[in-house]
Amino acid sequence: MVRSDGRGLDKIRKVKITRDYMQFAEGSVLIELGNTRVVCTASVEEFVPPFLKGSGTGWVTAEYGMLPRSCKTRIQRGKDSGRTYEIQRLVGRSLRAVTEMRKLGERTIWIDCDVIQADGGTRTASITGSFIALADALNKLKKTGLLDKVPLKDFVAATSVGILSGNLLLDLTYEEDSQADVDMNVVMTGKGEFIEIQGTAERKTFGKEQADKLLTLAKKGIEELVDIQKNFLKDLII
Repeated sequence: MVRSDGRGLDKIRKVKITRDYMQFAEGSVLIELGNTRVVCTASVEEFVPPFLKGSGTGWVTAEYGMLPRSCKTRIQRGKDSGRTYEIQRLVGRSLRAVTEMRKLGERTIWIDCDVIQADGGTRTASITGSFIALADALNKLKKTGLLDKVPLKDFVAATSVGILSGNLLLDLTYEEDSQADVDMNVVMTGKGEFIEIQGTAERKTFGKEQADKLLTLAKKGIEELVDIQKNFLKDLII
C-alpha cells in the first residue's frame, strides 16, 4: 500500500512546532502535523471551580473548536457538537493525568485548542501541542515565584492508528481515517502508560492480536512525539 503523502505505514507525519505563537497567552504553540494545524494556548486564572474552592487543589481544563474553513466544507459558528465536547474532555483528562494538582495550588489552567486546518488527528495533535503550552505556562509561574517547581509528573502525547485494506497504519490522515476498517486514538505518557484508548470497528471487527499490534504501533509513534516534546522542553525538569 502506498500512502498519499509517501510515508511508510509505520511513520508519523512531519511535525512542526512553533513555540510562543500567541503574544498574550502564558503558554502557546502552533502544532503542525502534516496538513493538520492546531493553535494550543494555556491561560492562567487565579481561582478554581466552586467544587475545588478551599481544597488547596488546582484544575486543568480544556476547550476545543474548529474554524469555519478548517475543513473542506464550512463549519457553522456556534454549533458545538457532541464531538466537540468529547474532544475537549479528552484533552483535559489527558493533561490532568500528568499534572500534580496540589502543587499547582488553587488556580486554573485553561487550555484552548483551535483547529485552523484539519486533515485528521486534530484531537491527538491538540493533546500533543497542549502539553508544551501547559509546560510553558507552568514554567512561567515558577519563574515568577508563584510555584516552587513545575508540577508535571510526566510527558503526554497522542496519536492515531488504524487498519485500512488489511494494513496497519500510524497517524492517519482524514482520507485514511474516513476509509479505515478500524481506527483508534491512543493517549500515552512518556513512561509508556496509557491514559486513554479509543478504538472503533468502523467496517470490520478486529481481534485481540490486531488490537495489540495497533497499540504497539501507537506506542512507537507516541514515543517519537514525546522525544520532540523533550527537545523543546529540555530546560524543564520533569
